[in-house]
This record gives sequence, C-alpha cells and structure tokens, in this order.
Amino acid sequence: MASGFVWFAVLGVWAVVVVFAIKPFYDYLVNRGSEHMVAVYYNRKVAHMLAGGVPIIAAPMVFDSPVWVLLGGVLGSIALASTHILDRRLWWMQTEQNMNDATFALMLGISVYVIWEYSNEPWLAVLPSLFMAFGDGVTGIIRNKMFKRRTKSAWGNVGMAALCVPLGYFIGTLAEPAIPIWGLLSGLVASIVERYEFGPIDDNVLIVIFSSAVLFLGLNLGPM
Repeated sequence: MASGFVWFAVLGVWAVVVVFAIKPFYDYLVNRGSEHMVAVYYNRKVAHMLAGGVPIIAAPMVFDSPVWVLLGGVLGSIALASTHILDRRLWWMQTEQNMNDATFALMLGISVYVIWEYSNEPWLAVLPSLFMAFGDGVTGIIRNKMFKRRTKSAWGNVGMAALCVPLGYFIGTLAEPAIPIWGLLSGLVASIVERYEFGPIDDNVLIVIFSSAVLFLGLNLGPM
C-alpha cells in the first residue's frame, strides 16, 4: 500500500509537471508560424503521450492494484474538467471547443481498472489506454503536420494503425494464455474508430470501448 501511494504521488507529480512544462512549446510553435489552434493540438498530443502514456506504461510495473490508476484517472479528469467549468483553461493545451482532455483521463482510469480486475492481466489492461495515448497522439501530430488544422484525415488513422497493430500483437503475447491476434485486432479497431465522434462521445471514448470489447472477446474465446 505504501509503495503504491508513493508511486501514485510520483506519477501524479510527473503528469502535472509535463502539463506545465509543455507551455513553452506552444510559444515555440507560434513563433515558428503555427496558428493558435494548431499549437494547442500539438501540445495536447504531447500531453497525451507524456502525461498520460508514460504513467500508463509504468502502471503494470509499479502497482499491484488497478485502483491507483482509476483514482489517478478520476482525479485528473476532475482537475481538467474544472478548468473548463471555471473558465480557467490551460490555454496552451485546452480549447473551448471540447473537454476531450478530461474525457481522456477518465477513460484511461476506468478502462485500466475494468480490464485489470476482470482479467488479472496488467499489461493487457493498459493496452486500450496506450492506443488512446500514443496511437491517437501520433494521429494528431500527422494531421497537424499535413493539414495545419484539426481534421479527421485517413492518413492519421494509417499512422495510428502502424503503431497500434504491432503494439497490440506484442502486448497480446504477454497475456496468459497469449492472445496476440486479438491484441492485433484491438489495435486495428482502435485505429479505425478514432476517426469518428458523435457529439459528446469523442474518439477517446470510442477507442477505449471498441478496443476493450475486442480484448474481452479474446479473453473469453481464447487464442486464435
């Protein structure tokens, strides 16, 4: 318990430091000619990968219970949502257009907790969150670079699949029994559904729900 609390605190501080440390990157991008929204979405994707992705990679190695990840996700979501509600947005990575950053943190915590508790497979539990953090992060960077705006181009999904499909296969091999093909399919499905949003149901929600559904099929049906 004590070790879990210490790592929870360390990774929480890491996430907060990253969020504020990327502020100068916004200024750098704007000074290089980027529009405000382009710089904001670059920074959001960097936060996805560093503030969200790095702690998720660490979770199976430092925690023996998914409760810490759930707690971190819920607290992070509340903190990020409050900046929107109180109109105190972190303007270098948040926008008035949506609260997807808060959704990201919430889905991260819930998905890891549910899959970990169900399967007792920590690495499999973090896989949908890795798709959301790194896969969606790569997607956003590709689109920003190509189109200089937030858009749902298929090129981003191709880049996401190039990362998520082999990642899913590899992490699928770590399960007992190994389900690499199901992991691969979960990465492919995540890369496809990222392109869609339905009002408040954003791509973070869809990535986690659909890739988790594939993993649950794999856990119940067994290796292919």
